[in-house]
Amino acid sequence: MYAFELHKAASVADAAARLAQTGGRPLAGGQSLVGAMKLRLAQPGTLVDLSGIAELRGIRKEGTALVIGATMRHAEIADAADVKATIPALADLAGGIGDRQVRNMGTIGGSIANSDPAACWPAAVLGLGATVVTNKGRHAADGFFKGMYETALGSDEIITAIGFPVPRKAAYVKFRNPASRFALVGVFVAQAGDGAVRVAVTGAAPAVFRCAPLEAALAKAFTADAAKAVKIDAQGLGGDLHASPEYRAHLIGVLAARAVASLH
Repeated sequence: MYAFELHKAASVADAAARLAQTGGRPLAGGQSLVGAMKLRLAQPGTLVDLSGIAELRGIRKEGTALVIGATMRHAEIADAADVKATIPALADLAGGIGDRQVRNMGTIGGSIANSDPAACWPAAVLGLGATVVTNKGRHAADGFFKGMYETALGSDEIITAIGFPVPRKAAYVKFRNPASRFALVGVFVAQAGDGAVRVAVTGAAPAVFRCAPLEAALAKAFTADAAKAVKIDAQGLGGDLHASPEYRAHLIGVLAARAVASLH
């Protein structure tokens, strides 16, 4: 590690001002950022700690949406009665992230802001068509994730909450890397009250993305067989020592079918 300054912010306004003044980075759970700093992949001169800001906490219903504060930890979301009752897929997703240490330290806002190509929360945000609320406004899910570790956030913009529309049905299934528990591929399937279907895929490309062929097939017939019948093109998908693009393409269809089957 190297020398840096740490500021513990008292409010969102205080944190934003510190970030604007110093060009530093916000620190939530630190599960990604601190690791990157140890490897010298990130070298901010200033960290602004968000953990003590009360307005970034909480889970509540607002109309037809479930709103989760940005510094709520994965374990808290997995255990929350309101989440289990309203969108159980989010509780299931949160409970399958990393190990116990990661779940007890990592935050939903930090995961979304980091936009790791294999993270689980971006699939939920995109799959449900959520709204990312910040100190400067709102971002629709479809325009938020720009690429690998890249989002629409400005340099001094802080996620304050995420509003998830409550679906008729939703499920998330991932094929885990056995060491990290990141997704080799993860698929979030959601059916809205009007029957519209969204399918978001993580772990398979430089950033989370919607899978239009699966959405079209499931809009016609919301069945596992309909998902299985879709052939996913491997072009543009990632390949590494864990899985080829072709294998990831195969997994997308398999996992989508499992997600739909779990909802019947």
